[in-house]
Amino acid sequence: MAGTQSRPAAFGRPVALNRAAPHAPIITDIPARLDRLPWSRFHVLVVIALGITWILDGLEVTIVGSVAPVLQRSDTLGLSAEGVGAAASSYVAGAVIGALLFGWMSDRLGRRQIFTVTLGLYILGVGLTALSWNLASFALFRLITGLGIGGEYSAINSAIDELMPARLRGRVDLIVNGTFWAGAALGAAGSMLLLQGTVLPVTLAWRLIFGIGALMGLGVIALRRWVPESPRWLMTHRRVEEATRIVVQIEARHGGSTVRLTETLDTVSIHPAGTFGLREALRVLSGPYRGRAGYVLVLMIAQAFLYNAVFFTYGLVLTRYDHVADASVGLYILPLAVGNFLGPLALGKWFDTMGRRRMIVLTYSLAGILMFVVSVLFAAGMLDARLQTTLWVVIFFFASAAASAAYLTASEIFPLEIRALTIALFYALGTLFGGVAAPFLFGWLIGRGSLLSLATGYGAAALLMLIAAAVTARWGVDAEGQSLERIAPPLSSMM
Repeated sequence: MAGTQSRPAAFGRPVALNRAAPHAPIITDIPARLDRLPWSRFHVLVVIALGITWILDGLEVTIVGSVAPVLQRSDTLGLSAEGVGAAASSYVAGAVIGALLFGWMSDRLGRRQIFTVTLGLYILGVGLTALSWNLASFALFRLITGLGIGGEYSAINSAIDELMPARLRGRVDLIVNGTFWAGAALGAAGSMLLLQGTVLPVTLAWRLIFGIGALMGLGVIALRRWVPESPRWLMTHRRVEEATRIVVQIEARHGGSTVRLTETLDTVSIHPAGTFGLREALRVLSGPYRGRAGYVLVLMIAQAFLYNAVFFTYGLVLTRYDHVADASVGLYILPLAVGNFLGPLALGKWFDTMGRRRMIVLTYSLAGILMFVVSVLFAAGMLDARLQTTLWVVIFFFASAAASAAYLTASEIFPLEIRALTIALFYALGTLFGGVAAPFLFGWLIGRGSLLSLATGYGAAALLMLIAAAVTARWGVDAEGQSLERIAPPLSSMM
């Protein structure tokens, strides 16, 4: 067997992984050339054209929550509460299926092809949602929308990480993931404006809200035409000439005076071995990368539980315990969305300077400690709606950066050939855990009507965040400033 190399095993210990090499190796400096590029209009284009996904997802989630009461009216769709829940479940199911399906396809067919298909699915789904006529059609169209959004996560995260310079990858990824909350704020504000019935009749306004999402998606298609295929993906599929041509074009147009074309660069030697299926990816994750897989799983579960413990039930908490009117709930949700957006925006650069491990420990720890304080104050009945919302804003300022760092970690510490599929797997696990377990548990706790019971649930979320911080302190990966190939060598590379 040829191509013996060292691999991260249980939480980072190297083990040997052998893979047959049917062709001569390819030696390339493409990763180093991408990493040395100065920040330019090209990178701004990539961030805007691809990062819009998270704004759209935040917009979708918030819109559905905002229009749910309207959709129960007899002059709209006449949905029952159970029907609204079923439609929400359809969206989640579509996102999970889409992530897994298109994550696998992105590793096989390329990033560019897939993020074109997934955006098209999103536009189709959300556009048809605006034309829904009953529960069955609404749920089906929400499923299609979820397929597109879920598929976007894996293809887009992979493409962004593979095109960004190593020294800036952390902050860019955090800010892009954090824009989910910009979409959530936009959705909350837009819904409050349009659903008042002063601009348009409510029977038309809810359809217009979904239609706006489709129009935004159409605008992004034009931008994505200018985003190239990932040269890193191309080189592992023996398309080195195409990859080199793309890099040369980027250097010529956006390299600036800092790119010295005659300098000696690090190279990577690979044996392109085609595609890796789900079975082989799972064998890698459960074998040589089992430690890193466990680490990422801890991060994803902790942040998903915290987020869904609060956001899926905060409206119930406000109305049941703080006696806030249903129509005013959005006024308390909007500041949370703003705080969530500002966290990654303000803290992102420190993940590249102070480092991944230190900042993940810091953000998870602060969110966990503050969450524990809230649980104690809540149990003692010392919080009203305004004070509790203020504390949530502070907590999620740090928790949002922590959650974005979890997605960043999932996207950069595994080999290129299975990167998109790996992102999809952890996204699916986090979505299922956060979207099913946490809302069910906290709905049950709220149903008991006891402050102490709900406070205990908040305490459990705090404990999970602190456990994740401890795991990071011991087994975190110091990926700041390093090329993706150094963090996790391609499965087909020779060391």
